[in-house]
Amino acid sequence: MPLLDVNGASLFYQDTQQQDPQRTRPPILFSHGLLWSGEMFSEQIAALRSQHRCVSYDHRGQGKSPQSPTPFDMETLYEDAAQLIEKLQLGPVHFVGLSMGGFVGMRLAARRPELIRSLTLMETAADPEPWLNIPKYKALSFLAGVLSFRMLVPPIMKIMFGSAFLQDPRRTTLRNKMEEHLASLRHEPTEEALAAVIGRRPILPELARIRVPTLVLHGEDDRAIRVPRAQQMAHAISGARFVLIPRAGHTSSVEEPALVNEALRAFYAEQAHAS
Repeated sequence: MPLLDVNGASLFYQDTQQQDPQRTRPPILFSHGLLWSGEMFSEQIAALRSQHRCVSYDHRGQGKSPQSPTPFDMETLYEDAAQLIEKLQLGPVHFVGLSMGGFVGMRLAARRPELIRSLTLMETAADPEPWLNIPKYKALSFLAGVLSFRMLVPPIMKIMFGSAFLQDPRRTTLRNKMEEHLASLRHEPTEEALAAVIGRRPILPELARIRVPTLVLHGEDDRAIRVPRAQQMAHAISGARFVLIPRAGHTSSVEEPALVNEALRAFYAEQAHAS
């Protein structure tokens, strides 16, 4: 299992360079959302790997990454990503971050622009966690510790996915896979990651410093981060393009992969043409 030591922690990562060494365009780094792993980008990696080196990683304590040896916050996760880019000699990268991954990507683009070629932000926002969300998420975490995550899969699925995905009989197998992932979550590292997310400082004041090409993709049925919050973020980034993904909730990379892939291909083709 490939692990990379960065910033005092070990991170699991997957790198297509070993399988597809003849890539022709700049590398893409994928950063996942809370509760998930780099696997949430499997459809995007499959679509883009023939032309780009694609790297995904699991945040500390999530997916296949070991639990963090020390307490951490969103600033720690930003530093993790910066060191990963440097150690794998990826930069500047096309960075794709969904939700928590977007919190990381905005910090990188604002503070370490030499590492970022372009920024794609999916189902994310630049403001602090709304105060009404915090007790709800803390209650879910507490109940998970008492009852297990398996008992909480139904309400978490309603937060993470839109109605179209949850009700489509053709997606039953994929829904079952996502539900099993949620049911298998480890409580302590997940609780630590949740604390980093809901306790994050807003990045909104720093967005004016982002100068790289930026694409904002957002599910129209996102219940975790409502569309106006994503629009506020997009308006604060110079030249950012906002694209609403129909039928998607908080996890458009899984819910509507074809639309996400199409948007990414077009975005990267424009940049290749411009250069």
